[in-house]
Amino acid sequence: MMLRNIPKSLSPDLVKVLMQMGHGDEIVLGDANFPAHSHSDQVLRADGLHIPDLLRDILTLMPLDRYSDYQVGLMSTAGDDPRPDIWNIYEKIWNEAEKEAGFVQVKMFERNEFYRHTGTVYAALVTGETALYGNVILRKGAI
Repeated sequence: MMLRNIPKSLSPDLVKVLMQMGHGDEIVLGDANFPAHSHSDQVLRADGLHIPDLLRDILTLMPLDRYSDYQVGLMSTAGDDPRPDIWNIYEKIWNEAEKEAGFVQVKMFERNEFYRHTGTVYAALVTGETALYGNVILRKGAI
């Protein structure tokens, strides 16, 4: 069944999860290498889709949590790895989506901390994203 204004990249299962999530619940958008099935009880698949497209579409439906000390989480780079270019794309997307609400606070998680934290989120979405350090956590806000 088709509905108006639901972005085409969002599957019915993903829209259902976004609707079930409450204020403060989180969803991980994992890249193609992300071990979601070993860290989360609720895993959705968006194989072949890239995180920037999904991020843009999710944020058309879901506000970020303004009552938290962070709205978005990223996995810190290791060693001398440079800042990933994909983060600039993500920042542009969430800043545009949240422009009326203001600055988006990002929490950096060390790799293993990110994986442990995934065990506490509402759901994890595995994507086809191949950019290194492409994983992102979104914390749902209130309307």
